[in-house]
Amino acid sequence: MTREEFNAFCKSLPHTTHVVQWGGADVWKVGGKVFAIAGWTSNDTLGVTFKTSEIGYEVLKEMPGLRPAPYLASRGMKWIQHFDAPGLGDTDLCDHIKSSHRIVAKGLTKKMQRELDLYQDESD
Repeated sequence: MTREEFNAFCKSLPHTTHVVQWGGADVWKVGGKVFAIAGWTSNDTLGVTFKTSEIGYEVLKEMPGLRPAPYLASRGMKWIQHFDAPGLGDTDLCDHIKSSHRIVAKGLTKKMQRELDLYQDESD
């Protein structure tokens, strides 16, 4: 996945906003809360960081090319960083970014979820 593809995909998700911060990283938010970050690559693989479920975290952190996200995971947060090959294919990476968007949106206040018409009718 290229940086342009990452940004286009994140932009396609409901009620997202984009900022460039933290040393030039593309940071995507829903309701003002971060759900995906791209940047900080030292090779040909785009570094993508996303929030995941507890189970997803346990599975993904052991996969080649993935790791607990530096800084975030060290503080007990369930964030994964896709940083090297083989990592995830584009389809799987997009699925995890979409899931991260949903997890973060579900953590917003019920009022904000209603205002943005996000996931309030779904159960966890």
